[in-house]
Amino acid sequence: MKMTINEIKEKLKWITDSEDEFLLACQSDERKGVQLAVKQWNRQQEAKQKLYDRYQRMNQIEEHYATDYSSIAGIDEVGRGPLAGPVVAAAVILDQNKQILGLNDSKKLSITKRMELFKKINEQAIAIGIGVVSAEEIDQYNILEATKIAMNKAVSKLSQQPELLLVDAVQLQSSIPQQTIVKGDLKSNSIAAASIIAKVTRDEMMVEYNKKYPGYGFANNAGYGTKEHLEALKHLGITPIHRRSFSPVKKYI
Repeated sequence: MKMTINEIKEKLKWITDSEDEFLLACQSDERKGVQLAVKQWNRQQEAKQKLYDRYQRMNQIEEHYATDYSSIAGIDEVGRGPLAGPVVAAAVILDQNKQILGLNDSKKLSITKRMELFKKINEQAIAIGIGVVSAEEIDQYNILEATKIAMNKAVSKLSQQPELLLVDAVQLQSSIPQQTIVKGDLKSNSIAAASIIAKVTRDEMMVEYNKKYPGYGFANNAGYGTKEHLEALKHLGITPIHRRSFSPVKKYI
C-alpha cells in the first residue's frame, strides 16, 4: 500500500542525503502531490546550503586568527543614531564547534529570525557581555566616545577574557589585541552575533521606555526620529532619555 502524500512529506523532513533510497523512490512517484513535496525538499536543501556557505564565508576571519588566538570576541553596537535611549554594545565569544547558521547584520534580519538567533547565541556562545551607556553620558562624552565606552564595558562583562577583539569599524583603547573590521557584521560571524545581541537588548529596553514615556512610539521607532517621534517632541517635550546634544532635541530644551 502506498504511503499518503502527508506521510511522505513527514518522512522527507528527516532526509538530508540526495541519494537516499526513499527520496529516489519519491522522485519516481508520478503523483502530483509527491512531486511537489520533492520540489519543496530540494528548495529547502538549497536554502540550507546557502546558509552553510554564508556561515563558512563569514567564518574566514575567525579561522584566520584561530591559529594564533584561541579565544576571539566579536564586538558591535546599536543605537548611535537615535534621538533617545542608550547606545548598547555586545561582545560575543562563539564556540567554533557549534555552528549557528543564519548570522548576519541584525538590521537585515526579520524580527522573528533575529529572536530565533538571539536565543541560539545565548544558548551556544561561550561568553556574552553587554555594555550600556545612557543618553546623559552620550551628551557628556559625544556619541563616538560613548560607543567606545559601551564596547569596553561589554568586553569587561565577558565571563572569559578574550585573546583577540574583532571590532566593527571602531578602534578601542584596550590592552587586548584587536582588529577593526569595517562592516564587520556582514563579514564576521562573531561580530554579527554581537550585533544581534546588542539590537535585541536595546529594542527590549526601548519597549520598556515606551511604557514609562508613552506617546513617542519608542516601542516601534527605538528612539529614532520618526514623524511620530518628532511630533511628540513638539507637543510633549523631551524626556530624561532624550539626547539633549542631538538636533532636533536640543531646540526643545
